[in-house]
Amino acid sequence: MKDAEFIENNVKVVEEFRANGGKVAGGAPLILITTKGAKTGQERVYPLMAVPYDDSYLAVASKGGAPKHPQWYHNLMAHPDITVEVGTEKFPARATLLSGEERAKAFAKAAQVFPPYSEFQQKTARELPVFLLKRVKEDA
Repeated sequence: MKDAEFIENNVKVVEEFRANGGKVAGGAPLILITTKGAKTGQERVYPLMAVPYDDSYLAVASKGGAPKHPQWYHNLMAHPDITVEVGTEKFPARATLLSGEERAKAFAKAAQVFPPYSEFQQKTARELPVFLLKRVKEDA
């Protein structure tokens, strides 16, 4: 799939998610993350697999096992303060790249929720990055 097709598909998924209270036909549960572009600073919205993790969510930068990280990985590294949408709820969160044992435990949970992650990891030489998307308490 070419980048333009991928972007167009993502736009359709985001529209469907928002129009249907977080549900997308025929698909697994998703979340949306809104990030700032690493280079442009422009707002970007990406649909990701919903992987609940305690009171947070995980984001696995799998890109289907491609050799390079997805664009949103670079955005989170540059701008870790994001917005997460789950169903009809929207909240601020901070993305933290996990490593070591913490990453291994989180990846195992993600692969349990979405088994293709294990296949994606086997397809690539890079370690699939895992981010913890932790809700940020808003000031009262």
